[in-house]
Amino acid sequence: MHLAELNVGRLLAPTDDPLVKEFMDNLDRVNGLGKRMPGFVWMMEGSGAPGTGNTENAIGDDPQFVANLTVWEDAASLERFVFGTLHKQFYDRRAEWFEVMGDQHFVMWWVDEGHRPTLDQGLDRLDDLKRNGPSDRAFGWADLPRAEMWKRRKCA
Repeated sequence: MHLAELNVGRLLAPTDDPLVKEFMDNLDRVNGLGKRMPGFVWMMEGSGAPGTGNTENAIGDDPQFVANLTVWEDAASLERFVFGTLHKQFYDRRAEWFEVMGDQHFVMWWVDEGHRPTLDQGLDRLDDLKRNGPSDRAFGWADLPRAEMWKRRKCA
């Protein structure tokens, strides 16, 4: 089994606004790093236009509500990327570019090797986690007993 993750957020401004320029200017760099990490399997892509990352994968009718969906060989690989690379610097500063989400906005679940989840599948898992709490179907970092970096390196 591989590990899928969905992270959603709402940008503070449209993608071409100076308020989110630094974030947008570094999307390709951070996503490219993720794709080169040991254990990376797959990432939902946008059009491939430079500097857009996955932001074209908006949720609903709101182009500022964006999603990142990836698959990893295991939790340790994802955890190393999120909390042990350049990604962490942008993670720590996310409040500069994204609205603070009042509810759950991140979910993980196991998928068969070779499966590429859709955004709708990820949103369904996120909704399940919000409604029912952690389960084998949808869970967070705290539900992975061997995951440790997130405890030490997460934001306050």
